[in-house]
Amino acid sequence: MNSDQLLKRALQFEFLSAAEGKFLFEHVPTSELMYVANELRKIQKPDGKVTWIIDRNLNTTNVCIANCKFCNFYRIPGHAESYITTIEQYKTKIDETFRYGGEQLLLQGGHHPDLGLDYYSGLFRELKKLYPTLKLHSLGPPEIAHIAKLEGKTHTEVLSVLMESGLDSLPGPGAEILNDRVRRIISKGKCSGREWLDVMRAAHKLGLTTSATMMFGHVETLDERFEHLELIRQVQSEKPADAKGFIAFIPWPFQDEGTMLRRVKGVRNEVSGDEYIRMIAMSRIMLPNVKNIQASWLTVGKAVAQVCLHSGANDFGSIMIEENVVSAAGAPHRFTAEGIQKAIREAGFEPQLRNQQYEFREMPAHLEQQVINY
Repeated sequence: MNSDQLLKRALQFEFLSAAEGKFLFEHVPTSELMYVANELRKIQKPDGKVTWIIDRNLNTTNVCIANCKFCNFYRIPGHAESYITTIEQYKTKIDETFRYGGEQLLLQGGHHPDLGLDYYSGLFRELKKLYPTLKLHSLGPPEIAHIAKLEGKTHTEVLSVLMESGLDSLPGPGAEILNDRVRRIISKGKCSGREWLDVMRAAHKLGLTTSATMMFGHVETLDERFEHLELIRQVQSEKPADAKGFIAFIPWPFQDEGTMLRRVKGVRNEVSGDEYIRMIAMSRIMLPNVKNIQASWLTVGKAVAQVCLHSGANDFGSIMIEENVVSAAGAPHRFTAEGIQKAIREAGFEPQLRNQQYEFREMPAHLEQQVINY
């Protein structure tokens, strides 16, 4: 393979194979990957703005039977620390989210064996009744697959009911690496890679906007990492012309602190800042049909995430008023609305508040700054 020819093809928005992407990752200097990815970003996002959002990652329940080896958040059914969030707790946290300028909940939980379609559709209706302007960016392919299995329904049937109940968009958690060898080791109780992709295909056919993710730097090979990118691109290429499909792609490195994967298997997060920057660049290069690439400041910190904005990323994600899952495995970083805008400006870009459809929002006239004291 010839790296110069491959980079020229990438600049023409051609689809590179997984093998070609891996070749570039292994043989091309970081500066060259950054340059090409940045040029692609400038073509796809010519306004030069870096988008961000105010929302809250709120968990419906911490009860889960998926038994993922990288998760410290879940509790088994009947555990003394298990919970299901109550409506009163939702109200308190939603009220606070609105005060901080947010308009959306990223609402997720575990694979609770007793919470099916009636529960989630009823919850969504109740929340929308109480807060008509609230956006629900909620659940994810593994939860949709879990509910479908509980109910004996298709993915499309489950998604249709949830959309009618108030679901506005579908996040992309639980992708990890879309290879079943990997999934058998780290997340055996979750849906297969194929089913994850099939849920997203169904969502796109219904016109439901989604996002895609990748958690890397654990037991996967480089081949499997680039096959993951190729699969995301393939599903995006199948979406109906009038659907947004995967509106964004968010890769982040495995967080290992206290996880069973580290304690039992000895797997550690050894992803350097340079490797993360290279993966952001390769995400932009490998996914020419996904316009928004998000840098995960939560897991890599401000400085590395700022470099990513010059390496293909155009989005800084959420200030995450609350986040419990990745943080439970050691992700320590936090931003306020003021802080995230300052970080974007320091990197040389104009910050732009957005919603989950990546439409620009005006800054709220009265925005209470969150106090970070943890």
